[in-house]
Amino acid sequence: MPEPLLSAEGIAASYGTMQVLWDVTVEVRSGENVVLLGANGAGKTTLLRALLGLVAMPAGAITFEDRPIHHLRTDERVRLGIGYMSESAVFGDLTVEENVLLGGWPVGRRRARQRAAELYDTMPDLAQRRRTRAGSLSGGQRKMVGIAKALVANPRLVVMDEPSSGLSPLFVSQVVSTLDQLSSSGVSLLVAEQNVAFLGPADRVYVLEGGRARFTGSVADLESDTAMHDAFFGLN
Repeated sequence: MPEPLLSAEGIAASYGTMQVLWDVTVEVRSGENVVLLGANGAGKTTLLRALLGLVAMPAGAITFEDRPIHHLRTDERVRLGIGYMSESAVFGDLTVEENVLLGGWPVGRRRARQRAAELYDTMPDLAQRRRTRAGSLSGGQRKMVGIAKALVANPRLVVMDEPSSGLSPLFVSQVVSTLDQLSSSGVSLLVAEQNVAFLGPADRVYVLEGGRARFTGSVADLESDTAMHDAFFGLN
């Protein structure tokens, strides 16, 4: 079994005096596609932000490739190889290419341009819209720009927040397929979602509820857990 690429143990996180997470532990192994499943308000976004150093973390430890990183600034964590796609995915006032190149700052503009050209080869729809303002794109197209922006610096791990947000079922299927391809290419993924469509290519699942981890296991384990099955698959 591969060693953990990212390991977060006993995470507590808060906004000011309001605590949002309690004693959450997650890990992502090299090449794994891990889904962090939960309803709105469960704490998924806060956990991702804690992993990136974007919220206060009064307790817990985070390691990346066996190196403690919970004391590092966000930019230092990104330089180590963690890519991040927020729920909004793009900066609407920038063009597609400006968004993608912005994600390449850790590797420098020359290497970012080289990598962007490689990504355009695999995402021809984006290549045709390189000069288009991202805010004018469809929801699915914006998510694809966000994925390219997260990938352009060649991260070892890509962390994504609600990639299905605002998408039609057709575009959800497209994004799921893209993430499946990424996982098959060796990129590790940690995807925060409430849409069970993203469980298809997942290796493991964590369920957050009320700021606490309530379940961890395979997709098959989740489906066989009656309470979790009823909660997320809508069966009674």
